[in-house]
Amino acid sequence: MIFFMLILTALVGVPLFCVIGSLGIFAFTRAQIDVSAIIIEMVRLASAPALLAIPLFTFTGYILAESNAPKRLVNFSRALLGNMPGGVPVVAFICCAFFSAFTGVSGVTIIALGGLLYPILVSDNYSGKFSLGLLTSTGSLGVLLPPSLPLILYGVIAETPIDHLFVASVLPAFFLFILLAVYSVSKSLKREQKRQKFSAKELIKTARAAAFEIPLPIVILGGIYSGLFTATEAAAISSAYVVIVEVFVYKDLSLKKDIPAIMQKSMVLVGGILIILGVALGLTNYLIDAQIPMKLLDWMKIYISSKWVFLILLNIFLLVVGCLMDIFSAIIVIVPLIKPIAMSFGVDPVHLGVIFLTNLSIGYCTPPIGMNLFIASSRFDKPIIDLYKATIPFLLIFIAGLIVITYCPWLSLWLTSLIFGTH
Repeated sequence: MIFFMLILTALVGVPLFCVIGSLGIFAFTRAQIDVSAIIIEMVRLASAPALLAIPLFTFTGYILAESNAPKRLVNFSRALLGNMPGGVPVVAFICCAFFSAFTGVSGVTIIALGGLLYPILVSDNYSGKFSLGLLTSTGSLGVLLPPSLPLILYGVIAETPIDHLFVASVLPAFFLFILLAVYSVSKSLKREQKRQKFSAKELIKTARAAAFEIPLPIVILGGIYSGLFTATEAAAISSAYVVIVEVFVYKDLSLKKDIPAIMQKSMVLVGGILIILGVALGLTNYLIDAQIPMKLLDWMKIYISSKWVFLILLNIFLLVVGCLMDIFSAIIVIVPLIKPIAMSFGVDPVHLGVIFLTNLSIGYCTPPIGMNLFIASSRFDKPIIDLYKATIPFLLIFIAGLIVITYCPWLSLWLTSLIFGTH
């Protein structure tokens, strides 16, 4: 009865950390175990070195979003690709994915870039419906791009090497980019969209304007993949770098006025993640002690004998979870339950991470209550029904990509095998 009462409180809007914490306290008390076990898990969490990457990368993303970096990078990308068929949509979804990778929240990207990219797409004769669908859904691709916060959080929760996840997500993300690019080109060719004439002068001009921001992802990813520094060290380097560039080089932000406000805004997001993470780890500890995952596995083996059937059910389940929960809560709550079951079916934990995050990124824009749909409805002042209709083509593309990513594990594991000699 208490369990169902807590679920009911979650449905009526009680903060998730209160619900999870209450479940943990109730479970430990019922098992006559000291509830200090929850605090012990929080201490263990605080000592995890990889955890430092979350606030640092979040801060980096918010600095970039609050500065004029989006405008400079969009201008550069448009000068580079705008002359190609479908070039402007490609520019739009690459920029959206890039900023979501750093902020960790695609909703922030919709707010930061929507007002800039939507008029550009419409002025290039792309329909309002296509433009809305693209800007609402494609930012969630940033979940699969290093240094994505969900990737880092998944690595912490699943105890999976974060650098392996960073590498494993590259080809799946690139594959989804190709699918979106093909769709964008087909829309451009059918409607004969006007294209920007290529200008070497404009390309050089925009490249110079963004000269200090273009190398950022190359430095971070190159350093991690080459072994020069860890993900946490990359986070520290990137946060220090963007402060220097945006405050002292471009002077978009004030060190005294803007930086403290951005720190506060970004750490509110991080604080929410850490609170949920702390109480969820306590509950997870109980679930493992009570052998709940093993009991679930025994139950599933009665009805499911095939790895492929398990993956189908996993995808359906995660699409629903991604629609109902924010991605950070879903990772914290669901991963400890799913991982042992998936491994018993022979699913590689790194491949599982890519499947998990692809599903949850799709959930952001899945009707009826995907988070991005409501953020975009507010940002563009459009009825939510219009957003449902606009995102359906992109949703179908993502699901097609998800099927390939799920049933072709080499897409996720080939690079990790090549670089790390694993899998």
